Amino acid sequence: MTQGTGSRRSPVGAGLLSFLWPGLGQAWQGRRGSGLLWALPPLAVLAVVVIAALDGLDVLAVELITPTVALTALILVVLVGLWRILSILDAVGAGRPRSSPGAIGTIAVLLVLVVGMHSVAAYYAWSAYDAGYRIFVAGGPDGRTSGASASSGGTSGASASSGAAASDNSQDFQATPEATPASATARINVLFTGIDSGNGRDHALTDTLVVVSIDPETKRVSLVSIPRDIANFPLWDGRTFQGKINSLMTYARLHPKEFPDGGLPTLIKEIGYLLGVPIHYYAAINLEGFVRMVDLVGGVDIVNQQQISDPTYDWFNGTYGFNLSAGPHHLDGRTALAYVRSRKGIGDSDFTRARRQQEVLLALGRKLATPAMLTQIPDLLQAAGDAVRTNFPQERVGEMVQLDRGVTSDNAKQVVLGPPYAYHPPTNTTGGVYELQLDMDKLAAISIEFFGTDSAYYVTRTANPSPSAAP
Repeated sequence: MTQGTGSRRSPVGAGLLSFLWPGLGQAWQGRRGSGLLWALPPLAVLAVVVIAALDGLDVLAVELITPTVALTALILVVLVGLWRILSILDAVGAGRPRSSPGAIGTIAVLLVLVVGMHSVAAYYAWSAYDAGYRIFVAGGPDGRTSGASASSGGTSGASASSGAAASDNSQDFQATPEATPASATARINVLFTGIDSGNGRDHALTDTLVVVSIDPETKRVSLVSIPRDIANFPLWDGRTFQGKINSLMTYARLHPKEFPDGGLPTLIKEIGYLLGVPIHYYAAINLEGFVRMVDLVGGVDIVNQQQISDPTYDWFNGTYGFNLSAGPHHLDGRTALAYVRSRKGIGDSDFTRARRQQEVLLALGRKLATPAMLTQIPDLLQAAGDAVRTNFPQERVGEMVQLDRGVTSDNAKQVVLGPPYAYHPPTNTTGGVYELQLDMDKLAAISIEFFGTDSAYYVTRTANPSPSAAP
């Protein structure tokens, strides 16, 4: 009776229903048990997706960047696609279709649609896997950068040599975490750095150094910018680096005998030492990639605190000069890069530039976390894979997106370590070079203010109330 009923059902109608959801065509034919078997696996996959999306589509999208999740999604997309095709063929075959050109053509269209839909989904998943594989990096076998040709010897802080060794800065994107948070609720400290190595440069300068500290319990965020001209600062091992902090990474990579940890690990360890808190992870972005990412999210919204008039700003296309009025602006990638790089306008300095960098960083983070970015995922992933490197743990990226939702100007503390935390010594004592030197006592005070009992300065000053130069 059941088979007879099924045989009288239109095979095209059964195929269409199974196209809409596996098993519907079989149930329509009266084969309810078979229909249930075809329907259950896709339902299980849908349930997993719904559960994963409960924290928000933005969290789900970011978690897809992690290679493990992306690869799992890719496999499921392919398997569900094959399952749908088999379900359609089973429903059509059970109905003993007549070989009319119309019926065959309709069924062929349905199969092509399934292949097309799952090919697009597979492309998204593969883009996420490929980007995540490139974004999430670690150190070499011994936890250090490797493969860099370097010279050794010399005085700490001497200018990095140019040439092939300096231009090969791909190794600078590798660093095993020096320390990790003690628990899931412990403070997380991340170094964000912009690697300015394009436009014909033969070396990589970390002109953007921003430490972002997140307290998962209070959801408070602290941003500390380190000006690039900080020089003659104490190293964690008792030495003094005589150069500027924006050259430390390249210098350390080129002088492994002086800095066996390598380039980026040295920079991370040193910034943690100066601030009095361990830097757990890093995120580095090439500035050319920054431009593309800002354009892909549709630009960022900022409020310029003072007019910018920088006649010397180099657009790297033969033109100079950057002007921006005070007030709110919507910036595209090219203008946003000028906004975070310009520092020679009237009233401008590394300090005003650092504040702008913090502002754009927060604005870009908010834009990336919006559901509207879902349609841009493949291009964003490609851009991020080309430009961003981080050793942040993949399993915590979703958590960071959720924390970012609660970040506002009211619970974000910001500081730039210019005056009064650093001072400009007389130029005749620096060989005519502009530089800043840290006031370690004032740096200790701001470290305690921002990081509380997590600061190493807090520990040393509690044990010994007298001022100390370093933790």
